[in-house]
Amino acid sequence: MLVVPFSSLSLLARNPSRIRFLLAASAARVACLAMSASPQPAATVSVEYAKSGRSTCKGCSGAIASGALRLGATTPDPRGYDATKWYHVACFPSASHPLGPVESINGFDSIKEDDREELLHELEKDHDREKLQELKENDDNAADHLKKEMVHGLGGSKEVSEKNPEEVKNHNSKIDKTVNPLDKPSPKKVKAHMSSTAKGVSEKASVLVEYAKSGRSTCKGCNENIAKGALRLGASAHDPRGYDSTKWYHVACFPASSYPVFPVENLQGFDSIKNDDREKLRELEENYKSDGNAADRSSEPNLKEEMVDSTGISKEGAAKNLEELSAGNNRIHPVISFSVSDINKDYKGATLPTQWKAFKTVIFREQEDGLHASAKIAAFDFDGCLAKTSVRIIGADKWSLQHKSIPEKLKSLYNDGYKLVIFTNESNIDRWKNKRQEAVDSKVGRLDNFIGCVKVPIQVFIACGLGKGKGTPDDPYRKPNPGMWWLMAQHFNSGIEIDMDKSFYVGDAAGRDNDHSDADIEFAKAIGLKFHVPEEYFGP
Repeated sequence: MLVVPFSSLSLLARNPSRIRFLLAASAARVACLAMSASPQPAATVSVEYAKSGRSTCKGCSGAIASGALRLGATTPDPRGYDATKWYHVACFPSASHPLGPVESINGFDSIKEDDREELLHELEKDHDREKLQELKENDDNAADHLKKEMVHGLGGSKEVSEKNPEEVKNHNSKIDKTVNPLDKPSPKKVKAHMSSTAKGVSEKASVLVEYAKSGRSTCKGCNENIAKGALRLGASAHDPRGYDSTKWYHVACFPASSYPVFPVENLQGFDSIKNDDREKLRELEENYKSDGNAADRSSEPNLKEEMVDSTGISKEGAAKNLEELSAGNNRIHPVISFSVSDINKDYKGATLPTQWKAFKTVIFREQEDGLHASAKIAAFDFDGCLAKTSVRIIGADKWSLQHKSIPEKLKSLYNDGYKLVIFTNESNIDRWKNKRQEAVDSKVGRLDNFIGCVKVPIQVFIACGLGKGKGTPDDPYRKPNPGMWWLMAQHFNSGIEIDMDKSFYVGDAAGRDNDHSDADIEFAKAIGLKFHVPEEYFGP
C-alpha cells in the first residue's frame, strides 16, 4: 500500500510523473515480497571438480580448492537466471536439498569411477552425513582435515592436499568414528569399520566369491584397490530400482559379522575357485569361530597377498569373465560382477530414455511398479516371437503383434505369479556407429510400445554386442550365450532362486529349415530351460 503524507498532496498534484514513479516503485516492492513469500522450487544438485580456487563453500565459508570434488545446488533466480551455491562434500546440506538416487545427480557420469563409488557410499547414508556435519560444527580443525582429504589428486593444490600430522594425531579418535568416503584410511582402521557396518545391513544380502576381473574395484573395508586376479568377497543387496548392487572387499577386510558368509561352501561362486583358495576360506571360517574375527590384522597384508590367484590367468592379466567353469562333473554357472557404478545413462554416445539404462553391452529397462521378483520366470524373445518386425525397416511404431493371443496369455502368466522377461539381440545398435541413436530409438521405442499394448509389466534386456567374427570376440551377453539370463538371475531378481522346473523360454530361432538361426533354442539349452516355439505356445 502506498502511503503519501497529506502535506505532499499539493506537490504531487502539480507533478503527475512523480506519482507514476512512486506507484511503479511500490508495485516492484510488492512483487518482490510476493516472490520471497512464495515457495521456492526444488534445487537441482550437481557434482564436479572445482575449475578454480575462487569458489566459496556456502556451508563453512571456506575456499573450495581447485580440483576438489564439490556439490552444487542450483535454483532459478526470480530475475530470470539460475544461481548455484557450491559446497564441500562434507558440508553439503542434504536435509535442505534431498538428493534421491546418487546416479541422478548432474555430472555423476563425468567424475572418476573411484569417486563415483565413494560419493555413492557417502551420500546414501544419511546418518554418516549427520555425523560429518556434527563433527564439522564441534571441531573446525577436524572439518578442515576432511576437506583436505577431498582434494582431487590430479587438479588439487599441493598446499591444500598436504596433511598436518599434528592435526591428524589430535583428532584421530574422532575421525575414526566415521570413515570419510573420500578418505583412504589405513588398514588399522579396518576392524573398527567392520564392526560398525553391522548396523542397518539388509538381512537379504547375499555373498559371493570370485577373482577380481580388473584392478578397478575398491575394497569397502580399507579403501585400497583390489588387485586384478585377487580373491575378493562381494556383499550383494537389492536396490529398490530393480537391480542388485555389490560392495567388494578383500577377504581379510570382509565384515563377516554383518553378512551371511559362513559356511563358506554356501558362497555363490565357491565351486569355481581353486582348491587352495577354498581351503584358505575354510581356515578363515575356523579362525572366525575361534576368536570372532575374520582375520588377524597383523596378518592382513600377507593374507591379501596370498589370496591373489597364482594361475597363469592372473599373471597374464586375463580374468575369467563369463566362461563356463567345471568342478568335478557339475557345471557351474558364471558369476557376473555388477555394481551401481557400472550403470550408464547412455549407450556409446546414444541417449537412452529415462527408464532405460546400460550395463556393458546390455541395455535394460528399469523395474516399474507392478513388476515383482519371482521364482517362476516366463522368458521370451521379441522379434519374430512377440512382435512382427523387419530388420530393413526402423521406427518405434513399425511393428505388430505376432499372435493375437499374446496380450491375454501374458496377463494370465502375470496373474499366476510369473515374472515376464524379454531377452532380445540387437547388434545394429553396436554396428550402426553413425546411426546408433536411430537404432536405439527404434528398438527401445518398439519395446515400450509393446509393453503399453499388452498392459503388463515386463523386464527387458537387449544384447547390443556382436557375434564372433574375424577379429571380433563373441559377446558373452548375446544369445545363444547365456549372459543376459545370469545377469537377470543374479542381480535383477532380488536374490530369489529361480525354479527351473516351472520356468521356460519361448523363441522363434529354433534351428528349423526356415529359421534364421538356432540362437533361441541354444540359449535355452545353455541355461537348462524348457523351450517352446511361438506358434506352439501362443497358437496359430
